[in-house]
Amino acid sequence: MLKELPEKGELVICTVTKAKGFGAFVELDEYPGTKGFIHIKEVAPGWVKNIRDHVREGQKIVCKVMDVDPSKGYVDLSLKRVNEHQRREKIQQWKNEQKAKKLLEMVGERIGLSFEECLEKFGYELIKKFGSLYNAFEEVARNEKVLEEEGFSNEWTKHFIEIAKENIVIPYVEIKGYVEMKCPTPDGIKYIKKALQMIEGKKGEIEIEVRYISAPLYRIEVKAPDYKSAEKELKARVEKSIEYIKKHGGEGKFMREAK
Repeated sequence: MLKELPEKGELVICTVTKAKGFGAFVELDEYPGTKGFIHIKEVAPGWVKNIRDHVREGQKIVCKVMDVDPSKGYVDLSLKRVNEHQRREKIQQWKNEQKAKKLLEMVGERIGLSFEECLEKFGYELIKKFGSLYNAFEEVARNEKVLEEEGFSNEWTKHFIEIAKENIVIPYVEIKGYVEMKCPTPDGIKYIKKALQMIEGKKGEIEIEVRYISAPLYRIEVKAPDYKSAEKELKARVEKSIEYIKKHGGEGKFMREAK
């Protein structure tokens, strides 16, 4: 089952229901029936003269859970403790989950089940396996065999895969860097070429290309599903390449920006 109350420290999407005097009352969109309160001291840094300068009724905001005490009847929240990056990331996550719900409804229509019935039959298990409904759709869009690999084999999986592939666009990020490669030995060009080949290539969903700028400078372009995996693979390949060129009498240096 899904959680009935958020956890302390969690970021939540809220809809402001009342903003007046000493604070704002909200409803937690992801936890139906759960109300929250933002004390005026937690609305914004510094002194807040008029709370309506910061929040208004009907507005959707991202808050941090400060305390959860069921006996109060509401959750204590903070608006000022959420930075811009966290706010954007949480809103995107929330939008993804709204989309995932619609996609699950589409699966239900094809197999003759309601959204709630889909949740009970396989939705909660998908959330347990993949962390969220959207993650499940995204992973299936990447690899249609992942449901089978995770032990799902019912008739609904065929429709789930079709809808995932039709509606989910796999996100990619791109990063770049530069490397200098020098090797004054008689076979230097051969070793430089080999060192650069060690950087270039494809590994799973990560693609790396090396482009010539002007000797001894080369640009490295990385395309990957996320920044973390892109940086990790780039670092590993460059380090291996530089180690190789040094063993053959040359030198290499990685730079984030060209000189």
